[in-house]
Amino acid sequence: MKMKTAPSSGNVFRDLGFSREEAEHLKVRAILMLHVQEIVRGRRLRQTQAAKMLGVTQPRVSDLLRGRIDLFSTDTLIDMLTRLGAHVKLVAKTPRRTSTPPNIRVELGRVKY
Repeated sequence: MKMKTAPSSGNVFRDLGFSREEAEHLKVRAILMLHVQEIVRGRRLRQTQAAKMLGVTQPRVSDLLRGRIDLFSTDTLIDMLTRLGAHVKLVAKTPRRTSTPPNIRVELGRVKY
């Protein structure tokens, strides 16, 4: 039996059926969340240690590390990254064609683990 495949739009959330706007928000939040997780794990912080640094509760850190993207806003994730010493830069490029969504990426300054 042959599997059906479809080309990706470049945004998994769009491919899952979210609206273009919501898919872009989710993509940015996912990237930010992955960076927070990477720093916390890279520093080998316990959840209680991370909670203290981030100014949140340990259950909130647990939600973060389990990828509960629905519980975190972009602002909250940026705040967490800055508390961890990261410098966040959001870059949006205007598309050449109006039917193409803007290319968005998140850049972080060097963070010591």
